[in-house]
Amino acid sequence: MYVLGIETSCDETGVAIYHAERGLINHLLYSQVDMHSEYGGVVPELASRDHIRKLVSLIKQSLQESRLKTTDINGIAYTAGPGLMGALLVGAATARSLAWAWQIPAVAVHHMEGHLLAPMLEDNPPEFPFVALLISGGHTLLVQVEGIGRYKLLGESLGPKLSALAEHGKPQFKFPRPMTDRPGLDFSFSGLKTFTLNTINASALDPNKAGQNKADVAAAFQQAVAETLSIKCKRALQQTGLKRLIVAGGVSANKQIRISLTEMAAKEQAQIYFPRLEFCTDNGAMIAYAGCQRLMAGQQQGLEIFVRPRWPISELS
Repeated sequence: MYVLGIETSCDETGVAIYHAERGLINHLLYSQVDMHSEYGGVVPELASRDHIRKLVSLIKQSLQESRLKTTDINGIAYTAGPGLMGALLVGAATARSLAWAWQIPAVAVHHMEGHLLAPMLEDNPPEFPFVALLISGGHTLLVQVEGIGRYKLLGESLGPKLSALAEHGKPQFKFPRPMTDRPGLDFSFSGLKTFTLNTINASALDPNKAGQNKADVAAAFQQAVAETLSIKCKRALQQTGLKRLIVAGGVSANKQIRISLTEMAAKEQAQIYFPRLEFCTDNGAMIAYAGCQRLMAGQQQGLEIFVRPRWPISELS
């Protein structure tokens, strides 16, 4: 079974082709990061328009590079949420229309399930069950995973520029580790962000060392987040009795977070899995894989164009 995967939840257009037995055949990604950088964040309307411009050409390119024809594709998977409404609609409308024209099934995929299953694309994928830490943009989730579609939410609620800046700093500031002094597995980084802002604005910082101050604050913030995630993941492993942890999502590419969680897992005698860096951020490969598993299980969408900008992973079946 060849499955075409389409990812358009935010500011990256991802297309991939996955085969049920041969694995990942091809994946392409177009990023809009440069376009949105001058606005200080993603502009939804611009994101939607750029997906329209790029998506069909990427699908054609993926088929050509894979030496496949449209008649070789057996199903289409697309990100239906969570994400930006307009961006999701571009991918959903394209996928649903192609599926109708090619007379093949289409399936809606949960964006965070795609991230959760991204490590399955590796040569040494984890076995079920495991604990998954998903850290992607504004989403931070701890999930107990018994199998595909069998998820128990344990707790819920940083970026590349922060990590690069922190490389030049030392964590000389003492930042709090939020919500670690109480039981539970939920996250809240709002207080830590406020503490960071107050530290930056503190008059005690030497104005002659502004650049170094920023790097040191970034390093301290990064360390606080990494240690907080490690504490919560340790609790989750102990609470569930599981010895496998996967860490996925865009922020899982952060070097300090990887080091901290790897050290924690070693102390807990647990195995830890990360997707390769190119599959940490939004991509079509993870959607194609997740969609393939659901299509093989007999799931597919009707003719309606289905998207859910807000979609709790706990509602997946």
